[in-house]
Amino acid sequence: MSSITQDEIDTNAVRDELITKQQEAIDKEISSSIPLVGIKEPLTVLLPDYSEDPIYTSKIHEINKTYDNLRRMRPDGNCFFRAFCYGSLERLIENPNECKGFREIVVASKDIFTKAGFTQFTVDDFYDNFIEIVDKVAKGMTETELNNAFIEQSFADYLVVYLRLLTSAELRNSEDFYSNFIDGDRTLAEFCQLEVEPMYKESDHIHICAITKALGISVRVVYMDRGEGAQHDFPETTEPIIYLLYRPGHYDILYPKKTSLN
Repeated sequence: MSSITQDEIDTNAVRDELITKQQEAIDKEISSSIPLVGIKEPLTVLLPDYSEDPIYTSKIHEINKTYDNLRRMRPDGNCFFRAFCYGSLERLIENPNECKGFREIVVASKDIFTKAGFTQFTVDDFYDNFIEIVDKVAKGMTETELNNAFIEQSFADYLVVYLRLLTSAELRNSEDFYSNFIDGDRTLAEFCQLEVEPMYKESDHIHICAITKALGISVRVVYMDRGEGAQHDFPETTEPIIYLLYRPGHYDILYPKKTSLN
């Protein structure tokens, strides 16, 4: 069996470094050109991106029968949590009578953290920022002010970190159940450390299941891919209050037509 030479090791190291620098350049370009949270746009704004793909073009037209607008998120791996966060707060602006109940759920999330073994020092700053914006919404924050808050990346990132840590805590507290959905030989704790808690890690079903359960917010994900077309509600059998569009590796917020909900 041939051994790897030092030259090959050096070549691989250089290639890896170039790939890393290229990815950093791409990430920087994305950060500078795409806002964290976009404006509300017609769903058909996606058509030019798929003008030569009849499958996706057909999917857009089909989804547009039920949903007329979307709000795009920056595609940086945090898009699900950012969309979930923005959608939750935006809905409170439209339903201010629900602010008190939601705040109580957020306050109760401290028990979820404690049960999972998170120290107060670990979560306090992120929790405090989340409570702060919920209180601002309760006092009459406008949609424009909410959008402006998400322009401030340091603040917006704190909200995402809170949701990531809460997701991790929820998963850890129900380890016997969620471990069944972890691929490979990783433990659930390892999965949380590598795929849930770090920023810029993409989210999947398991993340959505955990955060919707922790905060009692139901979400419908509409899938726009090469499959037959589907949607899934989290938790199942619940009436969704937030709607997300999933394209491979990415989530945006969807807005249903008033007469098209079912």
